[in-house]
Amino acid sequence: MSTEDKRFSGIVSFVIATWKVNLASAMEYRLSFFLLAGMMFVNNMIWLFFWYLFFSRFPVVRGWELSDVMLLWAVSAGGFGWASVLFGNFPRIAAIVSSGQLDVYLSQPKPVLLNVLSSRMSVTGAGDFIFGLLVFLWAGDLSPTGCLLFALALLLSGVLFIGVMTIAGSLAFWLGNAEGIASQVFGGFVSLTIYPTGIFRGAAKIALFTVVPAGFIGYMPIGLLRDFDPWFAFAAVGAAAGFGVGGRLMFRAGLARYASGNAIGMRN
Repeated sequence: MSTEDKRFSGIVSFVIATWKVNLASAMEYRLSFFLLAGMMFVNNMIWLFFWYLFFSRFPVVRGWELSDVMLLWAVSAGGFGWASVLFGNFPRIAAIVSSGQLDVYLSQPKPVLLNVLSSRMSVTGAGDFIFGLLVFLWAGDLSPTGCLLFALALLLSGVLFIGVMTIAGSLAFWLGNAEGIASQVFGGFVSLTIYPTGIFRGAAKIALFTVVPAGFIGYMPIGLLRDFDPWFAFAAVGAAAGFGVGGRLMFRAGLARYASGNAIGMRN
């Protein structure tokens, strides 16, 4: 086995061990875990109920039907869910950098960004992920092709969430306290991914597929799951890869100018 293979194997083993520790820590308080995950599941179901009431009055809105909106929530919540469970620190990068907590990760011989992202598990994210799977089982195409496309949609959705928030959080390297900006980006991005892209027009729609790539998540129920569009699929894969790589490069550039916060601490 070459040196690169050993290094890659070591990183994979480290990440898997981190996930196991995160899960063990979350399951230490099982009642709290199930309550938090369950509350997020119920919260998402309430939103779907409102959409049900809306589409019972207006069955088709700009080509969107209730089943499409259900799949939109499945893709958005499911993608956000797995990203939050496996890489739960992605919304907190700005806070970690500006508060000096990054020192703890710099002292460890592991890839810093991967270490930061994987060191936390969001309990509520488990509820989002389970919600997404159940909604797909309810309203989605359960054929092998349909399941593979849904898995691809979840992967792209989660990578977009991580990439966008890594870029937003990395602003803290240059701006100092960028928690407010990152929080606004996070809230706006999540909100834009749960509304059908058909309701947006003009400059707003262009922005959704460029500056804020929420449009790629919002259009997946149509362009990927209902009527597969190879051009859209190619663009969505490119956007996820672009924002993912962009986040990594921006974090690395910021890390080169990072000054220690003189924080003394240990990872929980």
